[in-house]
Amino acid sequence: MPPAAAVRPKPVRGTRVRARAAVPRGDKRDAILRAAIRTFARSGFFGAQVADVARAAGVAAGTVYLYFRSKDDLLVSIFEQVMGEAIAEGRAALAGIADPLERLRRIAHLHLDRLSRDRDLAVVFQVELRQTTKFMERFSNTLLRDYLGILRDAIADGQAAGVVRPGVNPTLAAKMLFGALDEMATNWMLSRRRASLDGVADAVVDVFVHGVGVPAAEGRPRP
Repeated sequence: MPPAAAVRPKPVRGTRVRARAAVPRGDKRDAILRAAIRTFARSGFFGAQVADVARAAGVAAGTVYLYFRSKDDLLVSIFEQVMGEAIAEGRAALAGIADPLERLRRIAHLHLDRLSRDRDLAVVFQVELRQTTKFMERFSNTLLRDYLGILRDAIADGQAAGVVRPGVNPTLAAKMLFGALDEMATNWMLSRRRASLDGVADAVVDVFVHGVGVPAAEGRPRP
């Protein structure tokens, strides 16, 4: 006997059977992307098939191709959607913050918090997106550049405000801060820690801004 859930009840005479509501197109696309994140994180990008993504999303394999050209297009779309959301969220969060250093702290918190909320997303971003030079080159020349621009602008504004050394290259410094946050995310993901990744954001920015050396004013002579 099939399980009870699999038995369709007969419609009661005199009543109309309500048709299943169609899933909005945008919602179905998002559902496929979420399923792709889970599938790529757990099976690996190269080990996963489009059929696996479709199964995880609860749609037919052909439905995936209505929204995405290929498995590569799925991975690119994950990057574009998540980075687009991160940039929009970052700009909105920083709009009312005048202090350049506080803006750096805020973006660091947003960066780490976003990844720590979704370990599957962290795996895709920290591992699967970096499997080939082709993907890395493409991503470095698109939205990642805009994201780094948010950090660069805060650093440049810090120079104008006199809280960042004038000789620092803002672009180089932005890449260094991004690299530090990126390494924290990778370390958190590999260690499978349950604690919030966001907790290290202030420490990362503090070391970035103040360095690790003891200031001469505290009694240690500069070399």
